[in-house]
Amino acid sequence: MSCISMSVGLGNIWRFPFTAYENGGGAFLIPYLVVLFLIGKPMYYLEMIMGQFTSKGSVKIWSICPSFLGVGYGQAFGTICIITYYSSLIALTLYYMVVSCQAVLPWTYCREGWQDCVDSMPKEDSLVASNASHKLTSSSELYFTEIVSKEKTQIIDGLGWPDLYLTASLFVSWIVIFFVIRQGVKSSGKAAYFLALFPYVVLVALLARAVTLEGAVDGILFFLKPDWGQLVDLKVWKEAVVQCFFSLAVGVGPIIMFSSYNRFDHPIYRDAMIVTSLDTVTSLLAGVTIFGILGNLAHNLNISDIKEVVQSGTALAFISYPDAIAKFQAVPQLFAVLFFFMLFVLGVGSIVALQSTIVTIVCDQFKSFKYWAVALVTSICGFLLGLVYVTPGGQWILNLVDFYGGTYVIFALAILEIVGIVWIYGLQNFCDDVEFMTHRKVSLYWRLCWSFLTPVMMLVIFIYSMVTTEPLTYKKIEYPEAANAAGWIIFAIGVVQFPLWGFWYIKTNYKDTFCNTFKTSLRFSEAWGPKNPEIRAKWFAYKEALAEERQKKQSSSKLGFFKQKVYNLSNSSN
Repeated sequence: MSCISMSVGLGNIWRFPFTAYENGGGAFLIPYLVVLFLIGKPMYYLEMIMGQFTSKGSVKIWSICPSFLGVGYGQAFGTICIITYYSSLIALTLYYMVVSCQAVLPWTYCREGWQDCVDSMPKEDSLVASNASHKLTSSSELYFTEIVSKEKTQIIDGLGWPDLYLTASLFVSWIVIFFVIRQGVKSSGKAAYFLALFPYVVLVALLARAVTLEGAVDGILFFLKPDWGQLVDLKVWKEAVVQCFFSLAVGVGPIIMFSSYNRFDHPIYRDAMIVTSLDTVTSLLAGVTIFGILGNLAHNLNISDIKEVVQSGTALAFISYPDAIAKFQAVPQLFAVLFFFMLFVLGVGSIVALQSTIVTIVCDQFKSFKYWAVALVTSICGFLLGLVYVTPGGQWILNLVDFYGGTYVIFALAILEIVGIVWIYGLQNFCDDVEFMTHRKVSLYWRLCWSFLTPVMMLVIFIYSMVTTEPLTYKKIEYPEAANAAGWIIFAIGVVQFPLWGFWYIKTNYKDTFCNTFKTSLRFSEAWGPKNPEIRAKWFAYKEALAEERQKKQSSSKLGFFKQKVYNLSNSSN
């Protein structure tokens, strides 16, 4: 349940729709599904295996290849980047939930001074979109940009001061997060039953309303109809990989952390298939819902191209979902409260997983630290860092940190993760460990993905995206050079952890020569393996038996080859 509440969260409801929208709807869907099966599922299963097999967190597992210790710390940095802006999204949902208690939903009508505005809840005397000769904007979009975020059109002159109401929402959000995680992972796992199941009730109800809206079919077709020409665009594939990582929480540590609390013989394969399948279904549900709403918006605003309905960006969910809620005939306030409570629950589920990963890393490193104390300190830090996102320039910073810290850092380190485990430790060694733990053969699909398809696809897409990187934009406006420089610094801090911790390990374990020490750093240490002493002893015996069996087969095959040669020579002489 913890893995479901972590994987089925904001990555599906918030990030998937706007990523699909920015990349052409159906043009994005096919690459996403391909990436899911060739990268997402293999990486998810691999991380679950690593956590359960070792009963360790995302840093301690690197006893499998000590020189790759920096991968774990780099991923922790990427996780911190994601936590900072995820908390601001939770604050937004809490704000919307509170204002939904008003007699009239505040985003349903236009204010004085909002030019070219169309009410999200149409009235008989409202502006008729079909008679307009210029682009119109829905009241739900203007409410978000003008009242909620007070969004700036540029950030050259600074970000502005944090909004009082959003700051209060952010503070309350972090109080909730702290109280969920303070008792430890097992305690938060109990809350996961509610965090995982409740959102589906509200999401299905919203889906039922979205598909019945006028013009919804056009939006849904835009989402589902594939654009085969886009399959050659590696930029779309890069976005598909990143979205897959976000929705499944791959490459950031929580999967390993949660799996480390499983019994050694827990049916992990079943869990991996259930969670990844649920994650895909949830993303598709959210996609159909959002694009159905966008189709209705296009109809109301007299826009023929779905791509031009709203300015794409991270705020898409806070424009489209409220617009659909405004069209509910009966008690829209009640459903608005339920919906934003659902988003709040999803956000808390996602952040609890990410935050618990950081707390676990700190507590593993400093055994004397109390879990609740580390949770408190990290929550305070999360609140302070989150203040930057509730400023008028907050959406600009969110987009920047998401791009450099949440995208490139996680992508690069995920490649190093699978390389360290499968290419350095070795595919056969890893599969032997999996078979010992699960008592089932590793299929050809997993072997092909882990050894070749997954790392090579990721490497090709990453290199291409780095080479062809264009200046970052927000709503088609380029960032200042200083902002891009700050973004690359964020990326560098995350990635440089890999060589730094590698050199640190070599320096602290230096023996004989540098070459010998370096070779040793690429071999698994004594700490690698099952944590339980009895299981560990059985694992050693299992590995020794396998080695003897393979040596016998190798010897017999060589002997057979030699006998065949002798036989052939004797026949030729006769």
